Amino acid sequence: MGLFGGNKKDPTDIAQAQRLREQQEIEQEFQKGITTLRDLIAPSSIEFQSSHFRLGTKYGRTIYIYGYPRQVYTGWLSPLINIDEVVDVSMFVYPVESQIVLTNLRKKVSQLEASIQLNAEHGKVRDPGLQAAVQDAEELRDQLQVGSERFFRYGLYVTVYADSLDELQFVQHKIETILGQQLVFSKVASSQQEQGLNSTLPQLSDQLQIRRNMNTGAISTSFPFTSADLTQESGILYGINMHNNGLVIFDRFSLENANMVVFAKSGAGKSYTVKLEALRSMMMGAEVLIVDPENEYQKLCDAVGGAYIRLSLNSDTRINPFDLPRVIDSDDAEDALRANLITLHGLLRLMMGGAQIMASGGTMPALSPLEEADLDQALIDTYARAGITSDPLTHNSVPPTIGDLYETLLHMGGTGPQLAQRLRKYTSGTFAGIFSQQSNVHIDNPMVVFNIRDLEDELRPVAMYIVLSYIWNKTRSDQRRRLLLVDEAWQLMKYDDSANFLFSLAKRARKYFLGLTTITQDVEDFMGSKMGRAIVANASMQLLLKQSTSAVDVLAEVFKLTDEERKRLAQFPVGQGLFFAGQSHVHVQIIASPTEHSLITTDPRQLQQIQQIQDASAAAATPVAPGNDVSTSSPYATQNLGN
Repeated sequence: MGLFGGNKKDPTDIAQAQRLREQQEIEQEFQKGITTLRDLIAPSSIEFQSSHFRLGTKYGRTIYIYGYPRQVYTGWLSPLINIDEVVDVSMFVYPVESQIVLTNLRKKVSQLEASIQLNAEHGKVRDPGLQAAVQDAEELRDQLQVGSERFFRYGLYVTVYADSLDELQFVQHKIETILGQQLVFSKVASSQQEQGLNSTLPQLSDQLQIRRNMNTGAISTSFPFTSADLTQESGILYGINMHNNGLVIFDRFSLENANMVVFAKSGAGKSYTVKLEALRSMMMGAEVLIVDPENEYQKLCDAVGGAYIRLSLNSDTRINPFDLPRVIDSDDAEDALRANLITLHGLLRLMMGGAQIMASGGTMPALSPLEEADLDQALIDTYARAGITSDPLTHNSVPPTIGDLYETLLHMGGTGPQLAQRLRKYTSGTFAGIFSQQSNVHIDNPMVVFNIRDLEDELRPVAMYIVLSYIWNKTRSDQRRRLLLVDEAWQLMKYDDSANFLFSLAKRARKYFLGLTTITQDVEDFMGSKMGRAIVANASMQLLLKQSTSAVDVLAEVFKLTDEERKRLAQFPVGQGLFFAGQSHVHVQIIASPTEHSLITTDPRQLQQIQQIQDASAAAATPVAPGNDVSTSSPYATQNLGN
């Protein structure tokens, strides 16, 4: 070992120190690249001007409230809270010791009374403002003294946002107009926009410090949570409340009746919404009956194990309109035959030419008074021949059919033979079979869909009438929570008899625990009918999705819409609309889960995407031979298929 050999450093220690320095440098560089929560929520930039500020790509402006009327009323802040704009509203409430306020009020009352006395000595006209101020101050003193009121300092600030300065000015004017109508005055926080923004951020910092004295009663009128809320403890989810991002959870059977009308133009999402409600109602134990004119509900029906009944001249399905309900209630049992006779009168008018006459715009009835009388007698005789009379004990007999009515008419006097000839096409002619034999349909299923798409146009309103009559009889026989969905209801409203029958359903459904949902896209024809307006009046729930321009004016008149609601009604995106429930209504966004969406959507593009995903999943589950280059991932797997 040399003389200085003991001072040499170990090469291993040098290498370890070098590695440690490199690791520290790498760690420092790594920490610089880490995105913190502050980075995620912070805007890209912020710039303050004297009358506005710019937050990233958005413009903003803070205004403060400085003037109030002598009296403010409960809910005066509601128009501002529910405005359909992006705003931040901040309130600051500072309690003040009552003794301090009483001392100041005593001084103020002395000053006011001195002013009144001086005016009187100088012969000036009485000042009502001074007397009102004295009266208010004395009243407040009394309430503070006994502890029924307290005193506060109140500050109210509003920050509005927009995509441009012009839009920002428009929104500001809109808010100032709303407040000005109630004699509440506001100003822009000039040269204090930074302090204004900080005052409306959720950090409890009142940097503007512009306050007004208020007592307990006045403070309570500014309670901010006044937006329409349709959330109940029970019910189903309809969507998102666009006013406050709350959930619209509602039980339609909690209203005075469970009827609902849905108006929307084609493609706006009316069938989507109704199918979603039907699916969720089934989960809550309700049965669902659907009249489907366009084959839109088969996929949903198959998915839940429902009964899909296809009505056409080529199908084996038979529905006998002469069926009587098995009514348990003794009062209803006595009227069962009479009620069915009235229903049959309307149906036979429709079958014997009423549809053609009304469709042509004429007002002449399908049957003359003499024909009506003969038909009524023939119906009674037909039931009697089958052993059925007004006695409820006879109602369990096998009911007659249209063929039996044809034979009765053919062999009776008067206009019977002529009526029989008009009815023959339903017994032995073109339309024979489907409605002229005993029923073989059973609706003991949580979901039953009656498809009438394949029926001829002339037979379709007759089929809808008979199906509704059959469902109504079943509803009266077995009362339980049910929904009846009538899609494209405008087809029934074209004819007086079918419109009257639908109105009768709407009026009497509540008694039998039935909720009628009427769906239509032809708003003008539906609302142009007297019965159509009556059906709307008998519906406690209404859903208005996107409408055509011509339909907006009609609906605005019927539902007393505001100017803002009228403007929005023609501009709603698919799946958004106005949801009315009783006296409340909200702007709602219909939301479905991916599984629900795959069952109820009818959009061809989305159906194609869903099919591609399913095909890709099936391909992924199929064993692949070695050497074959097959991709098992779907390019659509991560796409959002929501509404």
